[in-house]
Amino acid sequence: MPSLPLSNLRVVTVGSGDTLDYCGKLFSDFGADVIKIEPPGGDQARQYPPLVDAGDGRHESGYFAWLNTNKRSVSADLDRPEDVVKVRALLMHSDLLLDARPPAAIPTSLLSHDSLRDTQPGLAITAISWFGEHGPYSSYQATDSVCRSLSGSVKLVGPQEGPPVLPRDGQVSVMAGLTAFIPTLAGLFGAATGARRFAVSAQEAMLQISEFDTGLALEAGFTRPRTAINRFGRGYPVGTFQTKDGWLGVTVVTPAQWAAFTAMIGLPELEHEPHFSDSLLRTVHSAELLQIFQPVLMQHSARHWFERGIELRIPLAVVPDMATLLQQPYYRERGAFAPVRIGTAAFDAPVLPQYLTQSRPLPNGTAPFAGEHDGKAFAERTRTANRAATPDDPLPLKGLRIIDLTMGWAGPSATRQMGDLGAEIIKVESCQYPDWFRGTDPRGPYHPERTYEKTYWFQQMNRNKRGITLNLTTETGRSLLKRLLKDADAVIDNYAADVLPRMGLGPEAMLKINPRLIVVTMPAFGMGGPWSGVRAYGSTLEQACGLPSVTGREGDAPTMLHAALGDPFGGVSAAAGLMLGFMQQRNTGAGQHIDLSAVEALLPLVAPSVIEQSATGKSGPRIGNRHPRFVPNGCFPCLGEDQWVTLAVRSDAEWQALCTVMHRPDLAADPALATAPGRRAEEDRIEVAIRHWTMTVRPDLAMVTLQAHGVPAGTARLPMDLAGDPHLMQVGHWQPAVRPFMGPHLLPAVAYRDGDSKMPYTITRLAPTLGQHNAEVLRELLGLSDVEIDELRAAEIIGDTAVSAKPKAAVK
Repeated sequence: MPSLPLSNLRVVTVGSGDTLDYCGKLFSDFGADVIKIEPPGGDQARQYPPLVDAGDGRHESGYFAWLNTNKRSVSADLDRPEDVVKVRALLMHSDLLLDARPPAAIPTSLLSHDSLRDTQPGLAITAISWFGEHGPYSSYQATDSVCRSLSGSVKLVGPQEGPPVLPRDGQVSVMAGLTAFIPTLAGLFGAATGARRFAVSAQEAMLQISEFDTGLALEAGFTRPRTAINRFGRGYPVGTFQTKDGWLGVTVVTPAQWAAFTAMIGLPELEHEPHFSDSLLRTVHSAELLQIFQPVLMQHSARHWFERGIELRIPLAVVPDMATLLQQPYYRERGAFAPVRIGTAAFDAPVLPQYLTQSRPLPNGTAPFAGEHDGKAFAERTRTANRAATPDDPLPLKGLRIIDLTMGWAGPSATRQMGDLGAEIIKVESCQYPDWFRGTDPRGPYHPERTYEKTYWFQQMNRNKRGITLNLTTETGRSLLKRLLKDADAVIDNYAADVLPRMGLGPEAMLKINPRLIVVTMPAFGMGGPWSGVRAYGSTLEQACGLPSVTGREGDAPTMLHAALGDPFGGVSAAAGLMLGFMQQRNTGAGQHIDLSAVEALLPLVAPSVIEQSATGKSGPRIGNRHPRFVPNGCFPCLGEDQWVTLAVRSDAEWQALCTVMHRPDLAADPALATAPGRRAEEDRIEVAIRHWTMTVRPDLAMVTLQAHGVPAGTARLPMDLAGDPHLMQVGHWQPAVRPFMGPHLLPAVAYRDGDSKMPYTITRLAPTLGQHNAEVLRELLGLSDVEIDELRAAEIIGDTAVSAKPKAAVK
């Protein structure tokens, strides 16, 4: 078996939480020796559902086991000096400490970061918390739903009258875990210049989901409304629709897709119907339109329509339940699911989606019992770093060059992560086909007003990059790209699977040009197989991964989360893949193809439900905004129009605190409500009491008051609200910028802080205008003369102004 990219690393984790464990899994399943420090008796998460019978009377959480495959477990009480001595000795021969203890507890603990930096300056440290180490929310109590609410990912989802929909847990851990993994591994990659300490905020990580809607709102001056379940407010038809057999996911955005959709359903005359002629009009008249096409969809199965969509290049997906998802041949052939074992229990769960073709992750594996490795000897090792990094050291990825052929959201957000950490990013567009995030409809003012330079979300995704244009439909354009690839470290694209291979630029061809190249592709369903031709948006990927089937209330249609989840999750998954590729490139000197399937990047989000289905043979009913452990839990109306606060009670003590805040001593004294099972039986009555209180207070006041009493609570923010959120302002998340065509605007920063800094990295390069760096890059990297560059411009191989595409010629 080939060596894995991280097999020369040792990682120690302390604290608890799904984010910590998922970040640790990314290390352990790619070969690192990960040692989980657990309190005596084990991490409390071992008892969270779904439980599996692990033998000898032990029942363990299946989800916890999946998060902790291929790790070792050591018991230690970090309040006991003798146990801390043991952990310190283990850290002496480790490369990295992942620490998820509460930020306020670390500085005064026996295992403080300051003391570790003094005694072990070569140890890398990453601290993971809900809201970071500074700012008004840094000491707040949180749950997944509270964090999502304060990140702008809740309020726009659900029926118009409310309440907003709270999805199942497990999504924050994946996004925040990946967001922590990327800079952490980058720091280890650049450890020769010093070991780094990062502090990661889960809330800021989750802003990578809502930032697109924040950009829309800041550009338009208002936030789109919450209109209905599965109504996105910016396009139609988009959502899940019932068919003769199963549910079909539909995302129709462009004029060409609308034309193809009308042809597919046998009603081509709808294409030119005036009140259906563009996306906004179709949204306004959605009820009328649904009455027309829903009966047609009911004539055939979801699978039938999905296959027709592949032929017509329409973004469609079968929306599976968990049983169907586990049985779909595509995933089985890709190895997307594999067994997890703990004791005598075994069940299937998602495999990490970073598909390095020459060094695939371990296909899950065995998770340890608590303290299973107590008393075991750990080999001594020598770290790469022998000092701590300083503010004067270069960023960890400085010296790497990545050719960025991506467009839209997912791919550009992946390369943005690399650029933020110091890599040189060369973004390649063409004047004939600019990045579609500059605009999807080239009609109207697109060309004369150059609106393609004025879209907010393009600025967000393309900071810290240089931009050039190359017409890849010409031999000259392709030749110039090949010359750029010769000296690059990586190339990434998110075209459909067949586009670049038809130009002679598939992964194998690129690796022949440069055998040490890391080649990342990220089409919806990977590069091979019968579904490789599927066209998809982020919403299509959410539909295909089955998440809508476990979100919302029982009896509702499969419920989407009104954000194109496939894009931000695909982006951070690809960035993690790039970092793993760079580590293996350094280990072996060889490049490889990373065949990322964008839909597989979402499978970790449904891991709890997949595990429940595999382990028990069924997936539990959808429970709406309620929670399998926290009682009560929900999103409740507050004083004002469409104002909401999310809260959760995790313990009996928090229940008493909630009663105190609500001035309900009668509920506090009721013995039937003293425990979670009792409250579960009376959940309807409790929720009425909570609504009676919340409707008398503003959401921020409710949040602050509950937090002061130790109850997790958060205002359900609109994406537009985030630009004025006091915590985000204080921690420097928003950075003002002034760019040609855009003027003054705000840009989001990274979700982590380096060293002791309270502020994120400063954005050093704004998103490029079209072709802005043509002469600079072609002269500097390829040695072209001014005369040669002028000739390329005259031949429309390069340029700095979008032009209408000419009819396509066949590529030989």
